[in-house]
Amino acid sequence: MGAQIRVYRQKIASTSSLRKIFKAMELIAASRIGKARSRVAASLPYANAITRAVSAVASQSEIEHPLTTEPEQIRRAAVLVLTSDRGLAGAYSASILKQTASLTELLRGEGKEVRHYLVGRKAQAYFDFRGLDYQQVWTGSTDNPEFEVAREIGNALLADFNTAFEEGGVDEIHVVYTRFKSMVSQEPTVIRLLPLEVVEQEAASESDLLPLYEYEPEPEQVLDALLPRYIESRIFAALLQAAASELAARQRAMKSAGDNATELINKYTRLRNNARQAEITQELTEIVGGADALAAS
Repeated sequence: MGAQIRVYRQKIASTSSLRKIFKAMELIAASRIGKARSRVAASLPYANAITRAVSAVASQSEIEHPLTTEPEQIRRAAVLVLTSDRGLAGAYSASILKQTASLTELLRGEGKEVRHYLVGRKAQAYFDFRGLDYQQVWTGSTDNPEFEVAREIGNALLADFNTAFEEGGVDEIHVVYTRFKSMVSQEPTVIRLLPLEVVEQEAASESDLLPLYEYEPEPEQVLDALLPRYIESRIFAALLQAAASELAARQRAMKSAGDNATELINKYTRLRNNARQAEITQELTEIVGGADALAAS
């Protein structure tokens, strides 16, 4: 009986230590989520402005540009996967990887070769464990994205997009990330980045009309200057959305883990008390039995 009590005490102590870790991680995520949401909101005006500018050039100018023209045959697709560097965020990374697997299967079903570009150690570990190939990986700043990383990713993707298929280039680019909708809702999302599909990041009024521009120099040169910045802003916006989603998912997961740890501690405390009560009852029974035996002799 004494050994059983020691086991319960050890379980209570270990679970209490885990609860402290869960609580600390919940508080850290809660302290960072506000800044992450502010960065998402702050990025929208620039992203919307450059989106509208590219929309105006692409829709109002009858031009053919490699970044806006659909190729006759798409033979190789690039997929940028945005996951986290750390775990303890519930199903955050698992949902993105599941969405990536579905997209990859769909693209291959269409006869396309798929090339993966990874962001986050979780994606890298997933691909390494299964022996899957990937082209390039970026790690170290998933919960606090930097624009230089977005620029580096954009340059790498654009370089491969501007390379001919026969030389190892890609014909289209997709991005798989988690869209932050609210503190309790984060949605795995797939967007096609190139060839260009102009989509407003935050929809304005449907009655808003695109402005009429006069171009100096020619529209093709304007697109050459705007599109790299547009790609960088879209990737950076996706990174910011993913970071806010990761922190929200981690805060929610750590709160749930802390609540479960509290329930386990209460359960083990009751079991320990029951074991102690049973031990005391047994000792009293033995004492009474011994006294009766002495009295009878």
